[in-house]
Amino acid sequence: MDKPVRNQPQQTRQMLQPSAPASIPQPIRSSDGAGGIDLGPRDIMRDRENPDMFVPPATDAGLVPNLKFSFSDAHMQLNQGGWSREVTRRELPIATTMAGVNMSLTPGGVRELHWHQQAEWSYMLVGHARITAVDQNGRNFIADVGPGDLWYFPPGIPHSIQGLADGCEFLLVFDDGGFSDLNTLSISDWFAHTPPDVLSANFGVPESAFRTIPPEQVYIFQDAVPGSLESQRIESPYGAVPQSFTHKLLAQPPLVTPGGSVRIVDSTNFPVSKTVAAALVEIKPGAMREMHWHPNNDEWQYYLTGQGRMTVFAGNGAARTFDYRAGDVGYVPFAFGHYIQNTGTQTLWFLEMFKSDRFQDVSLNQWMALTPIQLVQDNLHVGAELTDALRKEKWPVVSYPGFTYKSGEGFLPK
Repeated sequence: MDKPVRNQPQQTRQMLQPSAPASIPQPIRSSDGAGGIDLGPRDIMRDRENPDMFVPPATDAGLVPNLKFSFSDAHMQLNQGGWSREVTRRELPIATTMAGVNMSLTPGGVRELHWHQQAEWSYMLVGHARITAVDQNGRNFIADVGPGDLWYFPPGIPHSIQGLADGCEFLLVFDDGGFSDLNTLSISDWFAHTPPDVLSANFGVPESAFRTIPPEQVYIFQDAVPGSLESQRIESPYGAVPQSFTHKLLAQPPLVTPGGSVRIVDSTNFPVSKTVAAALVEIKPGAMREMHWHPNNDEWQYYLTGQGRMTVFAGNGAARTFDYRAGDVGYVPFAFGHYIQNTGTQTLWFLEMFKSDRFQDVSLNQWMALTPIQLVQDNLHVGAELTDALRKEKWPVVSYPGFTYKSGEGFLPK
């Protein structure tokens, strides 16, 4: 019998490491050599999509919960007339303040007449839709919305959404992390669970008028493309709603800074939106959403285009980095410091949303600039090279010539 080899683990590593194909990413940090070859079962495509989770920066440490979930991993609800999928507290447990629904409607497809216990905030992604609503005072609203437009329905306000000739896709955000769009208050569901004689007495028509009502909640159904907006207007004796339920976000002039732009929308410029504030952020390649935090609530994010990475600082030596791309949801707990870098070659666009009537953020750079210089230098052990470069004006997105994003520290061959 052969004698055992004393240094077998080291010899095994030496034998195995060369066998790993050079094109496969490995969890080895190039800056310090930490990590080793992964030869076990793995999802290589996922590893490639998450380079900064696969090989975290050396500054990541401690315990930070998962702050990412992709709509691509969510259940798809398919109906005649459209589809929907949602990311709620069930999919992303840390997201307690808000939930999101990604929905698409075919030309003529209808998200049926319904209402919620939560407020509904929406951003149109593709195509066009017609929305209707009636408030508690009998004042009605109807409008057509397109890419970059918003709508907001307060809790309890009944409404509908219908795809126009080109169909539509949109993001819905609700001010409750436990919300589910599949568990809502729908007109068909109420009719189906009300005795016919009660319906007859309520509307003053024979029971036969209700023989063909749906037996259960319709949710989404296929209908014909509606006529012109004017052909569907109904005049209410009580007039129209006093505050518009829509807002044209892309038509709003942005705050432009080196590296990108920001459009902020909250109750100051979209008065009806009392519980959701948001910002549409553009980050050009090599630029970053500056180091900052929000003093009013958690942040719920939706990534529209491009790819990026976000590092979240949780205090007590804890920080974690996540990679994001179009269709992903990100989350930042209340007051946690964070920044977002564009790690791709295309412009990164994303939405950051808050359960609040106002958008608020604190800039690390501005805070330091408006604090006594000597105090900052003594606290951080830095000199004038840093403090002379601080800005008193806030730049949400920054980019400086010669100072930009550096690729990850892991082994990820091109």
